[in-house]
Amino acid sequence: MSTTQQGTHSLAFRVMRLCKPSFHVEPPFRLDPADLFVGEDIFDDPLAAANLPPLLSSQLTKSMDSSDLTYSNRFLLHHPSDAMGFSGLLLLPQSFGAIYLGETFCSYISINNNSNFEVRDIIIKAEIQTERQRILLLDTSKSPVESVRAGGRYDFIVEHDVKELGAHTLVCTALYNDNDGERKYLPQFFKFVVANPLSVRTKVRTVKETTYLEACIENHTKSNLYMDQVEFEPAPHWSATVLKADELHPVDNSSTGEIFKPPILIRSGGGIHNYLYQLKLASPDSAQMKVEGTNILGKLQITWRTNLGEPGRLQTQQILGTPISCKEIELQILEIPSLINLDKSFLVHLNLLNHTDRELGPFDVRLSQNSAHEEKNVMINGLQTILLPQVEAFGSTDFHLSLIATKLGVQRISGITVSDTKEKKTYDPLPDVEIFVESD
Repeated sequence: MSTTQQGTHSLAFRVMRLCKPSFHVEPPFRLDPADLFVGEDIFDDPLAAANLPPLLSSQLTKSMDSSDLTYSNRFLLHHPSDAMGFSGLLLLPQSFGAIYLGETFCSYISINNNSNFEVRDIIIKAEIQTERQRILLLDTSKSPVESVRAGGRYDFIVEHDVKELGAHTLVCTALYNDNDGERKYLPQFFKFVVANPLSVRTKVRTVKETTYLEACIENHTKSNLYMDQVEFEPAPHWSATVLKADELHPVDNSSTGEIFKPPILIRSGGGIHNYLYQLKLASPDSAQMKVEGTNILGKLQITWRTNLGEPGRLQTQQILGTPISCKEIELQILEIPSLINLDKSFLVHLNLLNHTDRELGPFDVRLSQNSAHEEKNVMINGLQTILLPQVEAFGSTDFHLSLIATKLGVQRISGITVSDTKEKKTYDPLPDVEIFVESD
């Protein structure tokens, strides 16, 4: 795991990762003697249990006697918890083990003097080297270690928040004076790989004025993860609400949570958990909404703990939604009559909004004829062009448009277009709207 520059050195580094110990599980399989003679459901029937042979009954009584520590009872269950194989002991880490993104890498480093002489004026450096950068963890240049006696050692602990994936190298170096006064340089390298503990898959759906974000978190580690917090931090112009299946009303992220909230378990080796957030624009008229193409929704902050409480924390990249195109002029329908009869005019209430910071207009509203082969069954009744006055910056104006339907059934209002007569500019037409036309 380590490599040393060629040459004889009095010093040598020893590195041990500091992490929570694991449970020690005893390999021997323990059993209940009753399982050798009767089924596992024998105790469900009190009468059947009472009729067990005397020999089996005496053996059961003996196996439950905690004072009997003979070899014959070694593999017998003395308590139901014995079946789990836990001995009550904890096992210290035997290697670096798996190191995951978002964890804190903590290492106990010991520099040992293996010679028969004292070494002096030791400058020790420890750093983490990745593909992108070198991070200094310890440097004793300003206060060197005075001496390490023969057979002695100097110990220290370093910590590093793991923020990059891939290969990492813990570089430990020592510059010291040997017994003969020679200045020697000792480098040692300890390599490890950082893996991704979980993956986050997101889906974004927009329904009218509401955006829904689904986040699926999958556990890639070999231990269970207990999610302390999975919080969505919305962009400045968005507000976020987490939706839960077991609650009648959504819970606002900004509100104060419970004093204690039980963590959510995501099991090892591919366990998943889904989160659903409801996003809405905090203030549709805010200045930020004037910027076209702003489709950043926000990011997720994820914190978790492992079986023995080791913490981890990750932050996702910015999650993107459907691009927001802030139009200069927007035409929208406010109201349509619920009853529309064939060959009878009806009024549609419309609204024209100016999203810019300047006055626009005047405008004319007409029914476009983009396709000569397209038959329009809903047309303007009366004047084919309606003139509208100028609209002030960030203002709007309401008006009514008289339409008439010439065909029964489900029809479509389409092709209503707005043009700026001053700038000679035509804007996007009104989105198609379906209506139902009835006979008298």
